[in-house]
Amino acid sequence: MAQRCPRATLGGLSGEVSHNHSSREDHCRHQSSSATVRVRRVTDCLFCKIVARQIPADIVLETGRALAFRDVNPQAPTHVLVVPKAHHENAAALAAADDGLADDLLTACHAVAVQEGVAEAGYRVVFNTGTGAGQTVFHVHAHVLGGRSLTWPPG
Repeated sequence: MAQRCPRATLGGLSGEVSHNHSSREDHCRHQSSSATVRVRRVTDCLFCKIVARQIPADIVLETGRALAFRDVNPQAPTHVLVVPKAHHENAAALAAADDGLADDLLTACHAVAVQEGVAEAGYRVVFNTGTGAGQTVFHVHAHVLGGRSLTWPPG
């Protein structure tokens, strides 16, 4: 059942954003000037709670469909996480959504790199998909890393 969210809009979102997920979800219905948007969030997801402002974060950028905030355990001078506002478990699920959200996320990653001053020198965007790759929060997120030499191969 839809619940009224205390945040009335999500900065220009329009249309429906959805995904498939097997866990318990909470649904928010947001009004924008152009349409009603339903954003699905998983109630026990750390990043969904950050997007909903239930957990504080050092937010550095917000777009209509993405939120970027500093990693609490930075691995480089610049280490920002960029997440979609809608819940998708990992990069594979994001790609399967096929609604342009992956493009929006990469655009937000570049905007973060420019804003943080690492775009010209170089930066890395990392998606960990699955536990074997080191994914610990199962809400797709990109790590934007920069501000130091990043060796290859990583890890």
